[in-house]
Amino acid sequence: MTAQRRLAAILVADVVGFSRLVGADETGTLARLATLRREVVDPEIARHAGRLFKETGDGFLAEFASAVQAVTCAMDIQKAAEAGSLPLRIGIHVGDVVVQGDDLMGDGVNIAARIEGIADPGGIAVSRAVYEQVRDRLDVGFADKGEIELKNIGRPVHIFAVGGPGVAPVAPTLALPDKPSIAVLPFQNMSGDPEQEYFTDGMAEDIITALSRFKSLFVIARNSSFTYKGKAVDVRQVGRELGVRYVLEGSVRKAGGKVRITGQLIDAESGAHLWADRFDGSLEDVFLLQDQVTTSVVGAIAPRLRQIEIEKAQRRRPDNLDAYACVMRAMPAVWSFDLDKRLEALRQLHHAIELDPRYALPQALSAWCHAQSATYDSTSDPARERLLAVQLAEAAARLDSDDEVVLAVLAAAYSLSGDHARAGPLIEKALLLNPNSAWTWQRSGWLNLYLERYELALEHFNRSMRISPLDPLNFNCFFGMGAAYLGLRQFEEAATCVKKSMSMHSETLFAHRMLAVALAHAGRQEEARDVMRKYLRAHPDMTIARYRQMTSAASAEFLSMYVEGLRMAGLPE
Repeated sequence: MTAQRRLAAILVADVVGFSRLVGADETGTLARLATLRREVVDPEIARHAGRLFKETGDGFLAEFASAVQAVTCAMDIQKAAEAGSLPLRIGIHVGDVVVQGDDLMGDGVNIAARIEGIADPGGIAVSRAVYEQVRDRLDVGFADKGEIELKNIGRPVHIFAVGGPGVAPVAPTLALPDKPSIAVLPFQNMSGDPEQEYFTDGMAEDIITALSRFKSLFVIARNSSFTYKGKAVDVRQVGRELGVRYVLEGSVRKAGGKVRITGQLIDAESGAHLWADRFDGSLEDVFLLQDQVTTSVVGAIAPRLRQIEIEKAQRRRPDNLDAYACVMRAMPAVWSFDLDKRLEALRQLHHAIELDPRYALPQALSAWCHAQSATYDSTSDPARERLLAVQLAEAAARLDSDDEVVLAVLAAAYSLSGDHARAGPLIEKALLLNPNSAWTWQRSGWLNLYLERYELALEHFNRSMRISPLDPLNFNCFFGMGAAYLGLRQFEEAATCVKKSMSMHSETLFAHRMLAVALAHAGRQEEARDVMRKYLRAHPDMTIARYRQMTSAASAEFLSMYVEGLRMAGLPE
């Protein structure tokens, strides 16, 4: 008997971080999941004429007759679920399916499931087949993610993320700075070995760092440049989205003991190629090759810079290439809020320290991992984590007191321990060394916040986001701006900024605390208590006493106002 087939729009969804949530509170998480399905998922699927054909523990699959129905249903589900503590990710594809009773199988289902796996937490990802059917029918924007290799799918699939209002994926054009401005895109790995991806990323990252140290240049931070990784890009569009005049593209081929780096510099306004070259050498020469690329780029866009400035901009290099490799492998997870990823980063960093005890960067990055654990609800002993952060950061600074990352981490470790007097000069020196460090400007924003210089904090958070406009860490700038507005007693503005932060990073459950405080002081008591209830489902052991134990950076006046807001929102003593 021939299998029955039909064309269908398939929606696949699951809960982000479900295993972790169940581990923390099995009964509560399962109850919230049941409520989500009963009150949101099932009614929305029915309202959009869909059919739920499979449940998968923490997820579900639904069929729709049209892509428009599937996408509007997904948007309504996410809108209803966005304030909850069970963030969803959703993938949608239109394709051929095989009917087996009430179940559906085939490529249409498999591809939708793989798309769901790469969707952002709280987000919706769709295939090009879906995008083409809904782009002119829905008032919603789309971010082009490019062609992506999906596990066990024979060909790359062009993916779009569903965004905000508007009918085209057009980003606002940023004004050009008043000095030469450049973005360094992720280099292509030409080695044919996926394991060398970290090495290729390290090449681009080190060139960004070297260029950033020139005060006369404006350089986009790595976290924004790397959002284009794996995509076919239009250099002119990159220039508009990042607000830069020049774009550097390149590739790296590593074979045996040899390395080849190629680069081309493009004028993002005209699309003209200004310079192109290739640099060959042995693996031991890799840092020299990076410096040659940097020098060539600087010579093309700012020829009046003197050689002495170029030499000052070069970062101290590790003695051991294997240690460098460990740092590059760890780098993507250092700023992660996923504890398991951060622990893996720490493992790589500790190995780098063993291989090269005089290499400062892995000690500084290890310090930041511990500082995050002390701050973001991921430890039962925050005082110990803060002490470890200070000790590791001080050790890094003894090895290299002229690295802006080392200095910024040490300043952060001091300030999170309440020692703002020692943090201030370190942040100032870090910004002098590298005025293009978005993360250092962000840390400066937090330090000024702790010192009750709220207007300056807002200025520095905005400065950070201009240097790195597409940075995934910008949610932390909005979170900091929310705290600054709290300090200014502008509670509605505070709530707006915190909600913006939460929309960018739905897994930052600690943001619920600040949102509850802002709503409580704004007189929106019922909303504040609702937000606090959701927070306490994920952190049932949190109390005002424990919060005070976690917090040593804020001023006494700010802390008093904040704790009063927590109390009004219903956090137990």
